[in-house]
Amino acid sequence: MVLQLFPGRKQSSNRELIEQIILSRYNQYYRLACSYTHNEADASDIVQNGAYKALRGSQSLKEPEFAATWVYRIMLNECFEYVRHPYLLSYEGMLEENGVELGNTEDTYEDIDLQRALDALPVQDKAIVILKYFEDKTLEEIAEILDENVNTVKSRLYRSLKKLRVDLTQEESKQDVQDRRKERR
Repeated sequence: MVLQLFPGRKQSSNRELIEQIILSRYNQYYRLACSYTHNEADASDIVQNGAYKALRGSQSLKEPEFAATWVYRIMLNECFEYVRHPYLLSYEGMLEENGVELGNTEDTYEDIDLQRALDALPVQDKAIVILKYFEDKTLEEIAEILDENVNTVKSRLYRSLKKLRVDLTQEESKQDVQDRRKERR
């Protein structure tokens, strides 16, 4: 009888551990999702779906010491799913797409050029840049989250940074030309 109760305890302790991780890192997951969706409502949906999947699958977690990485990977996969199927928007996202004001009068600053350059990167490369520079993850942590070799992550990061630099420099040059044309008028 004791042997039958043990798996239930493990399942329960995994679920509690996953809950703690989700609650303590919710803002981090939300920022990650926002970097993919550019929409608060869709980002919330992604985090909620990821949390649901993590809690539902908590019994499949074999090594609790990797729980944080496991949850992060679930959240990242939810972001990738959103990128593959952007038409699955929240109600608020559909309203915004159709130009309906949602009553948000708060001004927010965004670096549009950087966002566009990031969006132009392949999904996996974008994830590496976001995890490194927006989430302050080490290369080793990124490799663990993405289940890749550290050297692969490193080379993809440097290749992505080079592409971002080129894209942003070109965008800056275009803006300079436009500014000079406006000055002539």
